[in-house]
Amino acid sequence: MDFVPLWAVVIDYILGVVMWTLIGRFGMGLFLPENTSFFFMRFFVQATDPLIRLFRPITPGFLDARFVPLFVAWFFYMARFYLMPWLLGYSVMGMLSFPLEGEIARGLANILYKFQN
Repeated sequence: MDFVPLWAVVIDYILGVVMWTLIGRFGMGLFLPENTSFFFMRFFVQATDPLIRLFRPITPGFLDARFVPLFVAWFFYMARFYLMPWLLGYSVMGMLSFPLEGEIARGLANILYKFQN
């Protein structure tokens, strides 16, 4: 990640955390109602409700309420995949390669490598 400016990594991490939080809300929403007393679901709902309200004007009316967090997460994915490389001046879209997920994958690989040896 030495070639990626720090500001780009920070922005990508923020967008990535928001995206994965929305995906988490969608996933948990498949099994739990929004008004459950389960701590994690309450966190996902409270953390993502402002974004869902912000995106309400462009959310299709026919979309089931359970899928709205996934729809909003898609915008954050698109920003990470297309906007970030464009801001960094890459001529090919998608070249940023998601630093957040890359760091997580490297960390998991290191952990698994240590367990094997």
